Amino acid sequence: MLDPKPALPDRDQYAPEGRIEFIADLRQRLSEGRASLRTRYLAGLPARRMLRGQARLTDVLLREVWRHLKMPPSAALLAVGGYGRGELFPWSDVDLLVLLAAGPTSLLESKVEELIGMLWDIGLEVGHSVRTAEQCLEISARDVTVQTNLLEARLVCGARQRAAVFRALLATRLDPVLFCQAKQLEQQQRHTRYQESAHNLEPSIKESPGGLRDLHTILWIGRASGAGADWRRLAANGLITPDEATSIARHERFLNDLRIRTHLIAGRREDRLLFDLQTRLAAEYGLHDTAARRASEQLMQRYYRTAKSVTLTNTILLQNLLARLRPGPSGPPVPIDHRFQARNELLEARARDLFDTDPHAILATFLTLQRHPALKGIEAETMRALWRSRTRIGPAFRADPENRRQFMQILREPLGVVREVRRLHLYGVLRRYIPAFGRIFGQMQHDLFHVYTVDEHILRVLRNVRRFAVPQFAHEYPLCSRLISDFRSPELLYLAAIFHDIAKGRGGDHSELGMIDARRFCRTHGLGREDTDLVAWLVQAHLVMSATAQKQDISDAEVIGAFARKVGHERRLTALYILTVADIRGTSPKVWNGWKAKLLEDLYLATRRYLDAGAVDVDHSLQQRQREALAKLALYGLMPDAQRPLWDKLETPYFLRHDPQEIAWHARALVNRVATATPVVRARPSPSGGGLQVLAYVPEQKELFARLCGFFDRIGFSIVDAKVTTTRHHYALDSFTVLDPEDASREYRDLMSFIEHELTQALATRSALPAPIRGRVSRQLKHFPIEPEVGIRPDERGTYQVLSIVAGDRPGLLYSVARVLIDYDVSVHTALINTLGERAEDTFLISGAVLSNERAVLRLEADLLAALSVQ
Repeated sequence: MLDPKPALPDRDQYAPEGRIEFIADLRQRLSEGRASLRTRYLAGLPARRMLRGQARLTDVLLREVWRHLKMPPSAALLAVGGYGRGELFPWSDVDLLVLLAAGPTSLLESKVEELIGMLWDIGLEVGHSVRTAEQCLEISARDVTVQTNLLEARLVCGARQRAAVFRALLATRLDPVLFCQAKQLEQQQRHTRYQESAHNLEPSIKESPGGLRDLHTILWIGRASGAGADWRRLAANGLITPDEATSIARHERFLNDLRIRTHLIAGRREDRLLFDLQTRLAAEYGLHDTAARRASEQLMQRYYRTAKSVTLTNTILLQNLLARLRPGPSGPPVPIDHRFQARNELLEARARDLFDTDPHAILATFLTLQRHPALKGIEAETMRALWRSRTRIGPAFRADPENRRQFMQILREPLGVVREVRRLHLYGVLRRYIPAFGRIFGQMQHDLFHVYTVDEHILRVLRNVRRFAVPQFAHEYPLCSRLISDFRSPELLYLAAIFHDIAKGRGGDHSELGMIDARRFCRTHGLGREDTDLVAWLVQAHLVMSATAQKQDISDAEVIGAFARKVGHERRLTALYILTVADIRGTSPKVWNGWKAKLLEDLYLATRRYLDAGAVDVDHSLQQRQREALAKLALYGLMPDAQRPLWDKLETPYFLRHDPQEIAWHARALVNRVATATPVVRARPSPSGGGLQVLAYVPEQKELFARLCGFFDRIGFSIVDAKVTTTRHHYALDSFTVLDPEDASREYRDLMSFIEHELTQALATRSALPAPIRGRVSRQLKHFPIEPEVGIRPDERGTYQVLSIVAGDRPGLLYSVARVLIDYDVSVHTALINTLGERAEDTFLISGAVLSNERAVLRLEADLLAALSVQ
């Protein structure tokens, strides 16, 4: 074991002028001590001994500095937080409290400043406070985080009696009930910051639900209540079983070990399981890639299983601790039915062996919770029995008609659908009842736009669909809420959400494989043929609507007609629209935006009109849009026919590609300026919500699209849509929708004048285009690179060519593409820019003489691939 007290120089060895030598000596000992601990740890030293060794090494150095500076004998140096409990991770902060007898004098302030400065100089990252006992008690009374840190205060050096009195005072002032309630609320807020999920692809070992902080919360409450500050004592006091204590101690060792290794590999304080680190961590655990799973995926599945067990234990212990601190009414339980009763607002089995003698009670538990919303959860002993009973769920259980009826009824209940499906997942019931769901537990997704595992993504899609049906959330997505309120049997949508990605990771088309699973499930659960066909079709086609909206020109009647023929009828269309919105929103908080919402809504409405009429009446649509645009122009008091000079110069496709509001905005901006030689640039907040719409009107320029892309790239904006129009008199009327990728919710009004002025100058001067700059590639993309793809094919009518690209997103990507197109004299008419996290899937409608030459097209594709490469 590492000697915590290496030979030290005499504290008077260094005169004041020897401060540099003193610091250098301590810095070297700290470095050598850390290196020794690391070597021994990698050779097999247990995690707890590693953490305590780090703390003892730090104790030794702190005491030496304290003595060297001759700190006042009335002051005490206390370790607080994790360091206070004797656990210090390799790169964690050293949290300290300098406890004073009275307010600091100027001399003492100078001493403390020197102390802290010297600690930083020797290589310790210190978080410190300087207070009297009274100040500590006053602050801790109103700040539970401070109170928690002080709860684990430990004397390092200095006035021992003062520290002991302070700890005694703190114990007398602490109200265990209020402390428990505050820590529960703090945990809820922390879980909310992490989207209530342990199944993020890059979770925090410390802070995510199911992480170390959930264990710390239990031990803090146990210490404050006197129930026990470790798992053995909590078990001795009957709050958990001995087996649970052994299990949770094992999970704690794994999480501690994982966090230590993460610090050591990263070489910094890093508590997230970043993609960059997962492969190296897996190698340290002796894991290897297999045909079915990468080594990193095997590691992460172990982490997710651990987090799930920690969450269960945390739930049981918090419930038991609160019951111990604040016993409920002593009256008898209230019977619910022959299986269950309510005790202190918790669901309790009336017989201890209920699930053994009556397996139907397993699913009945969740159905009962839905039907009695006053119940706040499941009583601890019933929860344990339910967890143990999950092994009873096998082929016979799944084939039982009563169990099938109960499962479908859970989806049909008016309340608690998502909550109980999540609870089914947490207790291991869902993965056993639907074995295909078990195969995707903790399954990673390396497509760079999903930020959750497959199972968590599915649960979020289910939550999104269900949220549309809840009246109090109708303001969020009014169209979806209106549609689902009129949708017969919404449980069909919930089933489609559960099965839409259930076949991921099997190889082959997950939509086709998932359709087979969904159809089999529906048939065995008594759904009629029509309903079964709808669920199976939704799973099979769940990607079609998003691909059509984001990769095709939905102003083209042929595109709408082809999509309508795939859908077939309005009930399918409505179901697919609801599922698509829920699916995209469930991938990542950053993927969904107002522009995607508008694309999907426009496609839905256009397809519904097609299905109603049996075709798209282009003339009627054009006239309708012009009438609506004229009505909007009339509100601004424009002269009759003020728009005519502009509209006479525009072809029919312009009116079909822009909605009436855009058409009216363009007409207002260009009144009396149709033949201007000066560029016209206008910007406004996007009506779809989020971002800006920018209009650029200028005599036709060959390099215009590239110049516009380069401008937005330089100011850090992402283009999400571009519509390029060439008038009959050879002017370009280009309309762009742009977003700030770092903050899609920002206020853009302050930037409108800047964009209008700067872009006008750029278009007027027409300076030489700069060479493309390969922007910095994200760390995720470095770890999971995307092989670029380029495809060029004729559009539906054969009028234009469709250029499709797939690549890892990076600054300057679109500008690089535009520069290549200039070199080949290719014009861009429409650009649909679809950024999915770190993945770019962009589609362009293009034309040019070179596109009729097969060899030239091959060269163009090769140059585009080179431009898309991250090398």
